[in-house]
Amino acid sequence: MDVKACCAAIYGNELVHLLLGSRLHPGGDELTRRLAELTDVGPGDRVLDVASGLGTTARLLSAERGAAVRGVDLSPRLVMLAERAAADAGLGHLVTFEVGDAERLPVEAASFDVVLCECSLCTFPDQKAAVAGFMGALAPGGRVGIADVTVERDRLPPELDTPIARVACVAGALSASGYECVLRQGGFTDVVIEPHPEAALATVDAIRDGLGAVRVWLRDGFDVEGALRLVDLARDAVREGAIGYALITAAVANGPTMESPRGQGRPAG
Repeated sequence: MDVKACCAAIYGNELVHLLLGSRLHPGGDELTRRLAELTDVGPGDRVLDVASGLGTTARLLSAERGAAVRGVDLSPRLVMLAERAAADAGLGHLVTFEVGDAERLPVEAASFDVVLCECSLCTFPDQKAAVAGFMGALAPGGRVGIADVTVERDRLPPELDTPIARVACVAGALSASGYECVLRQGGFTDVVIEPHPEAALATVDAIRDGLGAVRVWLRDGFDVEGALRLVDLARDAVREGAIGYALITAAVANGPTMESPRGQGRPAG
C-alpha cells in the first residue's frame, strides 16, 4: 500500500476518529479560522478543500464565512461521512465532496478563489505535483492556504524518517523555507509564514494519549508500541525546535498582494 493510500486508510478508520478525533487536526477550529482569515475567505468565495477528511473545515467555512466549498479526499469512506455531516448541518447547498487524488485534482482549471490544505501536503509523495494542481485550480487573484508540520531535516532523528513517520505527518514534512520554495517554484508569490509550534506540541501529546487508549483495537497490522515510540521522539523534537507547525499563505502571481492581518505573520524570503 502506498503512503497516500495508507494515510487515507488510517485517517478513515472509524475507531481512529472516534478516539483520536480532533487530535489529528493541530490547532483545531481555531487555526482553521486563522487560516481562513489569512486567505481572506468571504461570502460567495469558491473554496477547494484538499484532503478534506470528515469535512470539518468545509462546514466551518460555509457556516461562518458563507463560502461555497468543494472537498476532495482520497478516502471514499471519509467523503461519505463528510457528505452526511454536511447534509445533517443543513449545508448541502454550499458544501460538496468527492473522491480524488490531491496530486491529480478532479477539478476544472481556474475554478476556485481559495485552495486550502491542512496537515496533508506533508503526506503527499509528489508535493510539487500537488502545488501545481493548486495553482491550476485557482482563478486569477486566487489564494492558497496551507497548514502543516514543519521540520528542520538536519535536526530530525533518523527514526522519524520512515514510512510510518510519513503517515504521522513527519517524514515528508519540509522546513518553512522548503514549503516556500515549493510554492514559489509552482508559480505562487507573496508567501507569508506564521509559526504555531504550540499546536505541534499539543497535538503530539494528545495523539500519544489517544494511541494509548486504542492500542488494544489497533494491534492487528498496526505497531502501536512502535508508533508510541515515534510519538515520544516527535515530542522531544518539537521541544527542541526540530519539528513545528505553521500556517503558510501565498497568492497567484499578478493577483492582489497577500498580507497577514494585524501583521502577525511574517513574509517569507
